[in-house]
Amino acid sequence: GYAESPYLSLSQYMARTFGWMFAGLMLTFAVALATVISGAFVALWNTGLVFALSIGELILVAVLSMRVQKIQPATATAMFFAYAALTGINLSVYFVVYDLSTLILAFLVGAVYFGIMAVYGLRTQRDLTGWGPKLMGGLIALLVVSLFGMLFVGSFGLFDVLLCAVGLLVFMGFTAYDTQKLRSFYAYFGGDEAMLHKSSIIGALQLYLDYINIFLYVIRLLGRSRSN
Repeated sequence: GYAESPYLSLSQYMARTFGWMFAGLMLTFAVALATVISGAFVALWNTGLVFALSIGELILVAVLSMRVQKIQPATATAMFFAYAALTGINLSVYFVVYDLSTLILAFLVGAVYFGIMAVYGLRTQRDLTGWGPKLMGGLIALLVVSLFGMLFVGSFGLFDVLLCAVGLLVFMGFTAYDTQKLRSFYAYFGGDEAMLHKSSIIGALQLYLDYINIFLYVIRLLGRSRSN
């Protein structure tokens, strides 16, 4: 039992959070497509600006996460959508490397994986709090092994497939964990309308990142299977 907020019911809060996440995803894919169609993709990669934009992404996430209690709700919202737009520019490379049918299939498959785990996170009576440290440990191990693979193994088929499979499982776990965490946000900030809004944005950002990573691992698996 969670005490209802005087501003939003739990279901309204959840719907708002997933709404922000979906809007962010649509902006990301629209910007990625526009970057390729307009020809800006070539200029960004040739000048190295894409790397500066990647640094901008990291700064935005850090500021939004660490200063969420101090910034205005409208600022938090703007920063989320700015991050989604920057991600779209950086993901535009996938719109060049892969054909549209593969991208659409990856989007749909990723949505199914994400949806199953989000529903699990919403419906399960099991406390998933203990998943957090394990998933973070798994993510760190995945990054270390991926770096090792890039340096010493290259794009060896089976190794890359295993990495993608593990990465997919890690971010599916994060999806359930972050979805359940929304209930904790709601319970904690339910009496504060501004923080309720900002926690909804933070929750949307976390779920957005979960989905983007699921999508990227799925597209790598699909791209590899179609090239074999």
